[in-house]
Amino acid sequence: MARFDPTRPDFSPYGFACDRWTPTAMERCDRHNEIELNLLERGSLTYLLGGRKVVVPGGRLAVFWAGVPHQVIEFEGLNDYFVLTIPLAWFLQWRLPDPFTQTILQGGMIVEPDDGRLVLDRPRFESWIADLRTGSAECRRICLLEIEARLRRLALSVPFSRGRPNRKSPAILGGRHLSRAEEMAAFIAQNYAQPLSAEIIGRHVGLHPNYAMALFQQTFGTTLLKYVTQLRLSNAQRLLVSTDELILSIALSSGFTSLSRFNEVFRKSFGCTPREYRRRHRIDSSAAAQRTKRKRASKPTRK
Repeated sequence: MARFDPTRPDFSPYGFACDRWTPTAMERCDRHNEIELNLLERGSLTYLLGGRKVVVPGGRLAVFWAGVPHQVIEFEGLNDYFVLTIPLAWFLQWRLPDPFTQTILQGGMIVEPDDGRLVLDRPRFESWIADLRTGSAECRRICLLEIEARLRRLALSVPFSRGRPNRKSPAILGGRHLSRAEEMAAFIAQNYAQPLSAEIIGRHVGLHPNYAMALFQQTFGTTLLKYVTQLRLSNAQRLLVSTDELILSIALSSGFTSLSRFNEVFRKSFGCTPREYRRRHRIDSSAAAQRTKRKRASKPTRK
């Protein structure tokens, strides 16, 4: 089982992953640019989430943005629990109800109000663990569809006041005002496919561009440019393995200004071209295509 590693670099990504975790009192807070889902079968887990104490009860699905500093400080009555992480850019592509998404991006944790869903959620998480371990692109796609559907059900079950987060609802925990750096991160997450600059980002939070860049790096340990690029690459990765879109279209829809720039950044980050990445990570699709070609070639032609 996985457990928190206090030596891991801050803001290092977990990617799309699901596993059982051993609960530990974390020596320091963690940050990573994914949406995190927790499911406890029993007991409770207490977090410091953005400086506020929130308790995740057993039997209920909990969701939060892990870009906000979070730290498990106590746990009771559990030996392990499920943890699932989804890259933020993928989560935003689902276009879930806006109050739900905004609550999460504003540092809140959403907890399933109904404690009767554990009997369905437990086998789901077990299935996602098993499917992701296969390495199959098709299994990953199925998992993503199921996770999206589960979050849509959760969004329907949470009461919102006239389309806005209801901070008094017991389903919304730890909501707070974001720091300026976290506001910048949330703004970038929702606009990474658009032209962005330090001036545009700084103006959004009322800061001088130079101060905005320095504050962001001090808070997250990475530059504004690298953060924007990380989100764009994350979205491109998903599209490469889950769609048949042209690579140029993927590059432009992910926020890159040209195919050559996209290829350059992609190769530097992943050690291969986007085309090679698609070929490697869509093994089952390409194998099916090859089988189809062989079948067609083996059929006698009619004269």
